[in-house]
Amino acid sequence: MGRLSYEKSGVSIAGGDAWVETIKGLLANRPHDKNSVGGVGGFAGLYRIGGGQCLAACCDGVGTKLELAKATGIYRGLGQDLVAMNVNDLITVGARPLFFLDYAACGKLNETLLKEIVSGVIDACEESLCTLLGGETAEMPGVYDTSGFDLAGFSVGIVDEDKIIDGSTIEAGDIIVGLPSSGVHSNGYSLVRSALGKDGLNIDLASIPEGWKETAAEAVMRPTKLYVKTALAAVRTGVVRGMAHITGGGMYGNIIRVIPKGLDITIDFASWKRPAIFDLIASAGIDEEEMRRVFNLGIGYVFIVSPHDLPVLENALKEAGEKPVLIGEVTKCAGRV
Repeated sequence: MGRLSYEKSGVSIAGGDAWVETIKGLLANRPHDKNSVGGVGGFAGLYRIGGGQCLAACCDGVGTKLELAKATGIYRGLGQDLVAMNVNDLITVGARPLFFLDYAACGKLNETLLKEIVSGVIDACEESLCTLLGGETAEMPGVYDTSGFDLAGFSVGIVDEDKIIDGSTIEAGDIIVGLPSSGVHSNGYSLVRSALGKDGLNIDLASIPEGWKETAAEAVMRPTKLYVKTALAAVRTGVVRGMAHITGGGMYGNIIRVIPKGLDITIDFASWKRPAIFDLIASAGIDEEEMRRVFNLGIGYVFIVSPHDLPVLENALKEAGEKPVLIGEVTKCAGRV
């Protein structure tokens, strides 16, 4: 067994999953709002607003990637990370992003640093076809030290209720199509920090690993890829049955969230080439099973489509400038409930 794991680095995926179930239990004892579509635990929440339309909403942050930003001095990409972690979730239900809000908390206001981050937020919102509507900056000495800060984001979108993509039409034999990630994105960074830091390889982040064309810092801080325009182009084809944003929990843990009960999935992890950063992280002593459970490993977003409609989806993705990869399929599984 590898000597490093997400659990040992301080993060429990199982604990996080259990907490979501606790929240579901708390809500189960309260009156249900008839305008609420579905429940908590999905990539985005849905709320009816009349006229056959629903608002979709979600919130997220960038995790402990913030600590590597401090170590490397690379901050601007955090703005794109923040937007991407939200809008990439939002579009999995077929929603078009409308607006975004950000929240920054810090021990002492550093205008130069925050200006760089918010500039990245604005650029990413523009790329994602939404607007930065507002936000909050909170100076909280005593809670954070003078260099400490945290980021959170909130995104709202809109979708016709009869066009919501929820995975309900997925069948055994459907194909799973992946889009390349830009790298680690914004999940698993507690384990990344352990792997590259003194608990693992203890590498100089400013160095260029053998065979690379960039520093380790540049690779590990590459911003999360924005999938909005591509996903919306795919949705317009009318053939997409399900979508998943590959974040914490890895490939299987995220895709299975949109798979109907009684079905399962198989993933061919050899069907795409992993970015070199993942090989470097794994070399610190992390088992393959743990790598698959924590990281996207080079595929950041997936579509599920019937084999018959696969050419239509592939054409739409290629026209959008993407390089789709067939990475797996939906299977029958009588034991999954």
